[in-house]
Amino acid sequence: MGSLFIMLVGLAIFVAGYLLYSKFLGRRIFKLNDAFTTPAHELNDGVDYVPTNKYILWGHHFTSVAGAAPIVGPAIAVIWGWLPALLWVTIGTVFFAGMHDFGTLWASARNKGRSIGALSSRYIGKRGANLFLIVIFLLLLMVIAAFAVVIKNLLISTPTAVIPTWGAIVVALLVGLCVYRLRIPLIPVTVVGVVLLYGLIVLGNSVPVVLPESFLGMSPATFWIVALFVYGAIASLLPVWVLLQPRDYINGVQLFIGLILLFGSVLTATLFSAVKPEIVAPAINTNVPEGTPSMVPLLFVTIACGAISGFHGMVASGTSSKQLDKETDARFVGYFGAVGEGLLSLGTILAVIGGIKSTAAWKEIYSAFGEGGVEAFVQGGGALMENGLGLPASLSATVLATMAVLFAATTMDTGMRLLRFVIQEIGETVKLRISNVPATLLVVVIGLGLTFSQGLGGEGGLRIWPLFGTTNQLMASLSLAIIAVILIRKRRSPLPAMIPLVIVFVMSFWAAIDQLVSFATPGSTDWLLFALDVVIIIASIWVAVEAFLAMRRAYREPQEEPDADEKLAATRENV
Repeated sequence: MGSLFIMLVGLAIFVAGYLLYSKFLGRRIFKLNDAFTTPAHELNDGVDYVPTNKYILWGHHFTSVAGAAPIVGPAIAVIWGWLPALLWVTIGTVFFAGMHDFGTLWASARNKGRSIGALSSRYIGKRGANLFLIVIFLLLLMVIAAFAVVIKNLLISTPTAVIPTWGAIVVALLVGLCVYRLRIPLIPVTVVGVVLLYGLIVLGNSVPVVLPESFLGMSPATFWIVALFVYGAIASLLPVWVLLQPRDYINGVQLFIGLILLFGSVLTATLFSAVKPEIVAPAINTNVPEGTPSMVPLLFVTIACGAISGFHGMVASGTSSKQLDKETDARFVGYFGAVGEGLLSLGTILAVIGGIKSTAAWKEIYSAFGEGGVEAFVQGGGALMENGLGLPASLSATVLATMAVLFAATTMDTGMRLLRFVIQEIGETVKLRISNVPATLLVVVIGLGLTFSQGLGGEGGLRIWPLFGTTNQLMASLSLAIIAVILIRKRRSPLPAMIPLVIVFVMSFWAAIDQLVSFATPGSTDWLLFALDVVIIIASIWVAVEAFLAMRRAYREPQEEPDADEKLAATRENV
C-alpha cells in the first residue's frame, strides 16, 4: 500500500466528515441560526470582542490550536505502526475533534463568549468549576513553557527559519492594517501577504541567523526564550485585529500552501519521480523498542491535536467565540479548523513513513519511544518535496521548519492570552479584580519561572510536559461533558458528545493511572510529576462526578426555555 493511497483515503474521510457530519451537527444538534446576536456584536469592545470575517477567524482559530502538537504527536505515535495512527487521526478528527471544537465554540457563543471554565460553573456547578480551573491553568502553563522551548530549539537547529519567523510579525501587522484600517479587500491582501512570507523564507534560507555564544549577556537559548515571552506578552495585550488575527490568518494560508506542497509532492513523486515515496514503516509494529509503553491507551494521548485536544476547547471558548460574526460561521471555523489539524497530522504521518530513505534509517530514528518528533517531520517532508517537486533539500527543510515554528508561536501567544483570562477568572473567585497588564505580568513570571527552573537553557520548560497528553485529553472529555449537559437541557440528542466523551475519558484516565505508576517506580521516582498527576486525577474524577450529576439533573428538570432566536426560527419553520 503506497503513500498516495493512504493520502487519498485520508483526504476522502476528511472531505466526507466536513460535507456530511458537520452539516448534520449544525442543522440537527446545534441548530445554528443567524438571527442570534453573537457576543462579538453584543459586547464589541474593539480589543477581545471583534466581529471577524470567517476566513480570518478560521485562520486565527486553526493556527492557534495547531502549534507543534499535530506534528509531534503523530511523528512519535507511528512507532506503534502507521495504521493505528492513521485511524485515530482520521476517525478522531471527524467524530471527536470536529464535535468538540464546533461544540465548544457554539456553547461559548451562546453564553456571551464565556470560557469553558466559566461554562463549567454555570452548567456543572461551582465546586467542579474551581477544580476545572486548576486543570486548565496547568494545561496552559505546560503549553506556553514547552512551546517556548520547542521554538527555541528550532531557531537554533534551523537558523534559516529565524528571518521568516520574526519577519512574519511585520507581515501580520501590515495585513491587519490593510484589512481593518485601509479597508483593502481580503484576496489581494492575502496574495501579497503570502508572497512576502515566502519571500522571507527564501531570504532566510540564504541568510541563516546564528547568534554568538553570548548575545546581550545571554546564551542563544536564554535570549530566544526571553524574546518569545516578551513577544507573547505584547501580542496577548494588543487588540486581536492588530496582530493576533492577521498573524494567525496569514499563517493558516501559509500552512495550507505548505500542505499542498507536501501532498503534491507525494502525488508527483509517485507518478513521475524515479525515487518513489515507499512506506518504510510497518502498518502495525509488532517489534517495538524496549521500554515502549502499550499502544492502548497511550496512542490516544500521544496524538491529541490532530485527533481531539482539550486545548482546542479553550481557544474556541477563550478567543474564537468572541470574534464570531455569525453563528453559522461556527461550522467553518470550529469543525473545519479541526479538519485542518487532521490534514497536518496526515501530512506528518506521510512524511515520517514515506519520506525516510529506508527501513533501516526509520528504525534508527525510532530506536526508542519519544524519538521522531519535529526533526523527523522536517527530514522526511523535506525529502518528499525534494523528490516530488525538485525543491533543494535546504529550502524544503526551511519551509517545513518555518511552518512548525510559526504554528508553535501562534499557539504560544494565544496560550498566554488564555492564561491571562484564567488568572483573571481565578481572581474573580476570591473577589479580586486583576486587570490585563498585571495578569499578563503574572503569566510571564510564572511561565519564565517554570521554563528556567532547571537552568537557563530552558530545561524546565519540558519539566511537566509528560503530563500534557493525559491532562489535555481529560480536559477534552470534561468539555464534552459540558456540551452534553447543554444539549440535554435543550432536549437535543447528546449522543454525538457522549460517545467521544466516554471513549476519551476512559483512555485518558487509564493513561493517567499508568503514568502515576511510572512516576513512582523505584529508582526513577519523580515526586513533582507524581504529585501533579494525583491533583489532576482527583480534579478529573471530581469534575466527572459533578458532570454526571448535572446530566441527571438536566434530564429531570423542565426543558430549557428557548432563546429568542430559536423561537423565531421555529415560527419561520411553522410558517
